Amino acid sequence: MTKRFLTFIGTIGLWLLTISTVTAQSKSAFYSVLAGSSVKNIDTQIRQVNSYTNATEARAYIGALEMRKAGLVTVPAKKLSIFKQGHKKLEAAIAAHPKNAEFRFLRLMIQENAPRSLGYSKNIAEDSKMIRDQLASLPSVTQQSVKNYSKKSKSLSGLL
Repeated sequence: MTKRFLTFIGTIGLWLLTISTVTAQSKSAFYSVLAGSSVKNIDTQIRQVNSYTNATEARAYIGALEMRKAGLVTVPAKKLSIFKQGHKKLEAAIAAHPKNAEFRFLRLMIQENAPRSLGYSKNIAEDSKMIRDQLASLPSVTQQSVKNYSKKSKSLSGLL
């Protein structure tokens, strides 16, 4: 192998490492905002997620953010409208990638915290099982978010 080729390979590896780091930082920011209670931060995060190149991932994240936002706005009609909008996005992402445990984790968090009157709690056991089964294969940022959430989750209790 030539020195030029090895330099090229090294540059690509560094570039991939940089992308991975940005993704980890983005996911970390996403999970922090999702756990918070600021509509302003959620709106900012939605704008940032819109720039993701993976459309399905962006749809899932935005759906979860919108559903979380619905719990924070004060106008009842607006709450339901925002929730339904987010619901469509998250469910579409799950339908496109039904074995994606991170998308299932997003849905689980929403289902466990949504008012029962919305009837959005049918997949808790199924999602919990998938998350438990695939935890080790999730990105480290997501694993940490699952572990943090499991401290207050009924369906993920005893995970640690």
